[in-house]
Amino acid sequence: MTLFEKIIARQIPAEIVAEEETWIAFRDIAAQAPSHLLIVPKKPIPCLAEASAEDEQLLGSLLLAAVKIARKEGIDISGFRIVINNGKEGGEAVPHLHLHLLGGRQLQWPPG
Repeated sequence: MTLFEKIIARQIPAEIVAEEETWIAFRDIAAQAPSHLLIVPKKPIPCLAEASAEDEQLLGSLLLAAVKIARKEGIDISGFRIVINNGKEGGEAVPHLHLHLLGGRQLQWPPG
């Protein structure tokens, strides 16, 4: 069971900011911006490269969730970034697909 599955099951505490039937969003404990949230599907998909056609609606709902949460955080107008890491070299630390929502400061490019 991954760290995120334990958060979804409420076995590990997290600062949950939003939740719907198919996803959960909480603050990143290693925040890289004033607003840094993780949006995690409840379905355990190890990484984006392992998502399938049957996950299309879920993937779309994660992006719409990011916009909804950005509005709630007050960063929808000033701007925000959505990051999906895939695999070890892509920076994925937890093998469970998730979106990083970052904002609240000027973000740099390239990101790293």
